[in-house]
Amino acid sequence: MTQAANSAAQATSGPVAPPRIDLEGRVAVVTGASRGIGRAIAETLAAAGAAIVPTARREETLDELVDNLRAAGRPVHPVAAHAGEPGAGEAIAQEAFAAFGGVDILVNNAGTCPHFGPVLEADDGLWDKTMDVNVRGAWRAVQACAPSMRERGGGVVINIASIAGLIPQPGVGLYCLSKAALVMLGRVLAAELAADGIRVHTVAPGFVRTRFSRALWSDDAERERTLADIPQRRIGSPQEIANAVAFLASDLTPFATGDVLVIDGGQMVAAGQLP
Repeated sequence: MTQAANSAAQATSGPVAPPRIDLEGRVAVVTGASRGIGRAIAETLAAAGAAIVPTARREETLDELVDNLRAAGRPVHPVAAHAGEPGAGEAIAQEAFAAFGGVDILVNNAGTCPHFGPVLEADDGLWDKTMDVNVRGAWRAVQACAPSMRERGGGVVINIASIAGLIPQPGVGLYCLSKAALVMLGRVLAAELAADGIRVHTVAPGFVRTRFSRALWSDDAERERTLADIPQRRIGSPQEIANAVAFLASDLTPFATGDVLVIDGGQMVAAGQLP
């Protein structure tokens, strides 16, 4: 068809409907889903039609989320699992299979930052706790869920990292190291799992208003120092991160994998850094 003919066909076919994020029939595991970014992700994926398997260390912390999703008529199956424990990934995958028949989407959101101070002052226990939750926990979850994704024709893994994994942040060097490892884990898995139809994305939030970051936004002076580095001069919301996750989890991005999506109000650009 010539360009003119193609243009004419488009003109007579009417306006193109805007793309819609449709996750109906998908099963999504979201770790660290009791509050903040994880909870927003679980709620947003559910609103797009997915059945949700939210996890947290204690199941009772998921009660409000679960009640809200059930009230909205969305299928949900909570799982108590500590991301840092060796058997957590397998237990989550088994629960998802028992409840909904498998896993299509895995969001590794669980994270921890137990050490504040210079890296050289962290002991082995702090290293192990940080890496077990932030890196090994994500690796174990993918390892456990990938077979189900293969059987179901493919899937999506989304790791929630941080701009702290891309540029050093004061006082949280060990956390920075773990998130940098998570970024590279996503890239390695994207290359290794592409042939199985499994896409792997990394989302790197900046300054987001959550309980995890309360020390930064609850203190006026600290908040102003942080905002001075952000061109948009504002704090992000968990919902803004969740919206991006839903987009990446959908069929709207089939040719994308191994990417790092920075959502930081321009902070890295202002610092002269790119992912």
